[in-house]
Amino acid sequence: MSEFLYLYRGGQRPTSSPEQMQQMMQKWLAWMKQLGDQGRLKEPGHPLDSTGRVVTGKQKTVTDGPYAEKDIVGGYSIVEARDFGHAVELSHGCPIFEIGGTVEIRPVMKIDR
Repeated sequence: MSEFLYLYRGGQRPTSSPEQMQQMMQKWLAWMKQLGDQGRLKEPGHPLDSTGRVVTGKQKTVTDGPYAEKDIVGGYSIVEARDFGHAVELSHGCPIFEIGGTVEIRPVMKIDR
């Protein structure tokens, strides 16, 4: 088994009513529970705020970011899967697809310490 990072990107958050927000949250909680019940959810992660700073280069220059015109990471999770294909399959139930978002899947590299 290997670990994979899910990065949740984009999507339009329901803003028309608190009920719609609650319905979407319930879908996320149900999907996370399903992954947990299967023993696949290693770290549920957290949603991320859209504000931040970017530190770059040898001078460690700090700029505002991320930028709204770019692909914003809205949150993350870590799952355990047999292989990349299985990690993709597990992502199919993610509610972000219903609102036009994406799940970027990255293998977590194991480092001997």
